[in-house]
Amino acid sequence: MATLVEDAARLAEQLVSPLGRRWSHVQAVAARAGELTGAVRPDQAEHLVAAAWLHDIGYAPEIGLTKFHPLDGARHLRDLGWPADVVNLVAHHSGARFEAAERGMSEQLDEFPFADNPVLDALVTADLTTGPDGERLTYDERIAEILKRYPVTDPVHRTWVKAAPILKEAVHRTTSRLPESHPK
Repeated sequence: MATLVEDAARLAEQLVSPLGRRWSHVQAVAARAGELTGAVRPDQAEHLVAAAWLHDIGYAPEIGLTKFHPLDGARHLRDLGWPADVVNLVAHHSGARFEAAERGMSEQLDEFPFADNPVLDALVTADLTTGPDGERLTYDERIAEILKRYPVTDPVHRTWVKAAPILKEAVHRTTSRLPESHPK
C-alpha cells in the first residue's frame, strides 16, 4: 500500500515533470520539506512532505484553469479527494493570499481555509529557500531572484514586495522550531 507521500510524488511527477526546471524545483522542495519535519508535530510530517510534492501542480496546463497555480492545484486535489490539510496547504503555500489579492481572486481562494500554523510555515520555508532549478538559496536570495524574474508591473512582483517581510517571519519561526536550534 502506497503512502500519502508516495502518492503525492507520483502525481507531482505526472503533472510537473513535463514542465522542465519546475520539476527540479518541486523535487528539491520536497527534499527540503523532509529536512524540516522536525519543525512540525510528528503526525503532521507526512502532510508537509506531501504538500511540498504537490505545491506546484497547478502549473500543469491540463489543470491550470484560472492560471493561478495555488488555486488550480488545490481545486484539483480537492476533486481527487486528497486530505483537506494537504489541499489547504497547497492553496495557501508561499503567500498565495497576497497574490490572490493582487489578482482579484481572494474570494476564490477563500474556498480553502487558511491556517497560519507550523506546517504552513515549514512549507513556506521549503519553497522559499529553494531556487527555480532546485538549488538551495537563502530566503533573501530567493526573494531577490523572484523580484528580478518578474517585472514591477507583474502581480507576482507586487505580491513579493508586500509579502516578503511577512513570509520571512515564517522562515524564522520554522528555523526556531527545529530541534537543532534548541540544544540541550
